[in-house]
Amino acid sequence: MNDAVLTVDQMRAAEQAAMAGGTSEWELMQRAGAGAAQWVMRVAADRPVTVLCGPGNNGGDGYVIADTLQRKGYDVQVVAPVEPKSETSLHARAQFSGDIASDNWLRNPVIVDCLFGYGLDREVGGAFAELLENLSASNCYKIAIDVPSAVHSDSGKVLGPLPQYDLTLALGAWKQAHFLMPAMRSTGARRLVRIGLELADMPACLSARPHFSAPAHDTHKYRRGLLAVVAGAMPGAPLLAAEGAMRAGAGYVKLLSEHSHPDAPAELVIEQGRFAERIADDRISAFLVGPGLGRDDSARERLERVLARKVPTVLDADALHLIDQTMLDGANPAKLCITPHEGELAQLCATFGVSAEHKLERTRALHEATGLTVLAKGPDTVLQSDVMTSFFPRGSSWLSAAGTGDVLAGIAASRLATHGDPARACDEAVWLHHEAARLASPAFSAGDLARAVKPAMAAFL
Repeated sequence: MNDAVLTVDQMRAAEQAAMAGGTSEWELMQRAGAGAAQWVMRVAADRPVTVLCGPGNNGGDGYVIADTLQRKGYDVQVVAPVEPKSETSLHARAQFSGDIASDNWLRNPVIVDCLFGYGLDREVGGAFAELLENLSASNCYKIAIDVPSAVHSDSGKVLGPLPQYDLTLALGAWKQAHFLMPAMRSTGARRLVRIGLELADMPACLSARPHFSAPAHDTHKYRRGLLAVVAGAMPGAPLLAAEGAMRAGAGYVKLLSEHSHPDAPAELVIEQGRFAERIADDRISAFLVGPGLGRDDSARERLERVLARKVPTVLDADALHLIDQTMLDGANPAKLCITPHEGELAQLCATFGVSAEHKLERTRALHEATGLTVLAKGPDTVLQSDVMTSFFPRGSSWLSAAGTGDVLAGIAASRLATHGDPARACDEAVWLHHEAARLASPAFSAGDLARAVKPAMAAFL
């Protein structure tokens, strides 16, 4: 089962449901604090620990962590700028028998941040901001409990001084900020501490690693999927996409191009001639349109003709600047997926009249307005379909290179050709893209990445 990713309201509702079912708030806090303490002990390895406790239940978790560590023989310092305010956090403080300091002197090699939890909705200032600034400057191992203390949990927005943490321990469930920039880059390694919440049927999840099967014994190239990659004004991008697609599972990849491609691999079929005839082949399982397409009238006509076929299609790059509501009216949005980066996402939102504050909201609103499956790519990739919002573990930062998005589009289109499910194809493509980047090693080119897709496939068989 995939791990749920919750909003603040969903997390509160899950906790309330647990308490309505007979689990007390104190018991939930004990589970969270004790579970987090196990991770703290792993990384502290008998070194002294400082726990920063805030006034709410996140601070209460901190007191439970401190108490657990102290009982295990650890040298523990608690720093609390203010007194606890909730009944449960007051009870947690009473259980801790060690010293509690109010100053901001951070003396230990491991520091655990429990100042604010998942509900923060205002700027952090005063003594708390000073404490976070000192933590940021401290040469220590930094652990954030639940979400980093200067982060808005739903959007990932930064609301104050934000240290670079080595480890973030999500309590009970993942929160959206764990997978959204800018907060995501400061979380360090992320681990989930389960506390027994019922999280079935949540609308957002952390994508689960896929598994691919080998082709059936009686299959052939067309059953495995025929992908047509539509080229246009520029030859390089569609060729890169096709090279990635050839290695991602489709049985047959052809490039519809009027260009000469002397460096194309021999196994890539390149077709020229009347475009309308080329795309009329009923054996085509999926299209990829956009990389290198151009934005002139010829490009627009090609896109319109492909959409009118109502075949599963990946739209990327130039196609995202050309598509509009009129084209969409002549298509089947349920069979289409788009793969915009941040700038293309903004362009699409302008085209379809979507107004939203941050990436996740824009992705969801664009899907709602168009019916398209939206893979909003970047360091914080988000996938929105009719079924689910999916978040992904971080990929390699070496993917920030020209052409890697073309390879991703090719992978997604190849997977779409094999089974026809846009959301599943995008989900699989992100995992393959990340694994190919890992195998390609540092400082790779888009061509290196495309060639690494083949060994990446082996990791999921």
